Amino acid sequence: MGPNPSRTKGQPLPDLDPQTVLQEHRFPCDTCGSDLRFDPASKDLKCDHCGYSEPIGTVWTKARAIAELDLRRGLSETLGTAEMEVTRVSRCPNCAAQVEFDSDTQAAECPFCATPVVVDTGTHRHIKPRAVLPFALAEGVARDAMKDWLGSLWFAPNGLQAYARKGRQMDGIYVPYWTYDAQSDTRYTGERGTVYYETHTVMRDGKREQVRVAKVRWNHASGRVARFFDDVLVLGSRSLPKSFTDALEPWDLAALEPYAPEYLAGFRAEGYTVALDEGFDEARAKMDAMIQRDIKFDIGGDRQRIHTVDTDLSEMTFKHILLPVWLAAYKYRGKTYRFVVNGRTGRVQGERPYSAIKITVAVIAGLIAAGIIGYIYARNG
Repeated sequence: MGPNPSRTKGQPLPDLDPQTVLQEHRFPCDTCGSDLRFDPASKDLKCDHCGYSEPIGTVWTKARAIAELDLRRGLSETLGTAEMEVTRVSRCPNCAAQVEFDSDTQAAECPFCATPVVVDTGTHRHIKPRAVLPFALAEGVARDAMKDWLGSLWFAPNGLQAYARKGRQMDGIYVPYWTYDAQSDTRYTGERGTVYYETHTVMRDGKREQVRVAKVRWNHASGRVARFFDDVLVLGSRSLPKSFTDALEPWDLAALEPYAPEYLAGFRAEGYTVALDEGFDEARAKMDAMIQRDIKFDIGGDRQRIHTVDTDLSEMTFKHILLPVWLAAYKYRGKTYRFVVNGRTGRVQGERPYSAIKITVAVIAGLIAAGIIGYIYARNG
């Protein structure tokens, strides 16, 4: 957000007309005029130029500020304008990520794939985030975690490990997610299986033997199960492999803070590319899988069969949230390697590179060792 003379120190900016205002998440230092950034260590806005710091305040209670939004209104695109915002984004020509850049940046690398990006004047109108999980780890800590992870990969190319250790900074990215809540009420029919055993006589090696054979007795079952789903989490981006982001879980969603643009100062934010309805389809699949488990537990017995499932969902709500990820994208010998670090826990995930030379050496060493062992065995035999 750019300078605003009506802003009170430590207070978030009021809602602005999303049709005319671009959210840039920039805050000038009151002492020297440089841009403040959010400092994960102190949880304040801090000026790297002169050392000035300013606390982040809020005029809302957390319960009110992180209130859920009605899902049906979101799906029908009838949310109020106060729930929408417009951000300045540039679309990467390689991975299609929509990443925010400040107005002073003319060209940069895409943080997701290291592709050069010419910053344009494109905008992205989207549902405003309701909550943010602030960064808790500084960039240096995240970079050390990534280097330790790379160092543990023996088959990684030495050149890539050296390149990663040169001190190039990682990018702090707020990645978009959806959360969905719903009350489910499910009626089902199925069968409960009870295992019992029968004794049969069989012939083995010309002899009669008695063996026990498992059988299942099936009986009709029907019933009703209910569950409240709270914060079913769905990634709102396609820029990173889902396996990467899944591996960063769990996220401490209980520590979510009411969305305030100050938390984004000094970081980038990615615009969501998974629409609300697409996200709900994925959330519904997660809910259905849990309902299936509930039904099997309710049927009981040793085995279960489910024939019909009729689920009603009510109290359906959602929110758009931002979760913190430190990201590095390195181009090495024409290939891009990406590494992500959970900005809260330090958990690392990335594309595992392999060195053909190291693998060849390991195979040769293994063959030599096997030959020596075989030779010694033959001599002693």
